[in-house]
Amino acid sequence: MHRYRGDYSQYKARMLEKAKKLVRNNRVEPLDGGRYNVIGDHGTYNVVQGPDGRMACSCPGYRDKGLCSHSTAVEMLVKKPRR
Repeated sequence: MHRYRGDYSQYKARMLEKAKKLVRNNRVEPLDGGRYNVIGDHGTYNVVQGPDGRMACSCPGYRDKGLCSHSTAVEMLVKKPRR
């Protein structure tokens, strides 16, 4: 289980806003094989979509909490309805 100190709902709300900003500013670069580069505020991180559809990110936040704005931004793009 991942540890989080503080108000988890506040963390999740901030993370969601950051993810929306990453998508809006075109900071997600699709690569091949379910891989993406996400250019965050503190570096570029690698997000990989596994065969089960779950995302994993190379950032410290994902490693510590199992959730981050980078992986959430990729999920938003992958699940975005096509027009």
